[in-house]
Amino acid sequence: MPVLLLAIIGAAAGFIATRVMKLEANVITTISIGVLGALLGGLVLRVLLTIVGWAAGFVGAVLGAMLLIWLWRTYGPKT
Repeated sequence: MPVLLLAIIGAAAGFIATRVMKLEANVITTISIGVLGALLGGLVLRVLLTIVGWAAGFVGAVLGAMLLIWLWRTYGPKT
């Protein structure tokens, strides 16, 4: 069933992509373009989300540290 679903989604994605890019292709080529494009796009998207996730974690860590410094200066022991 997953292979059939992949072929259906690939056909739809390939059809849209070939029309947007104005490429005349047969059905097999259209499905192949869609399936391979989905695999490539999924890989690229996962890499980008991982990088963004790391960056978001770093920004969150810096903001958290800044908040703690502010709390320490505002409510910590007075010297």
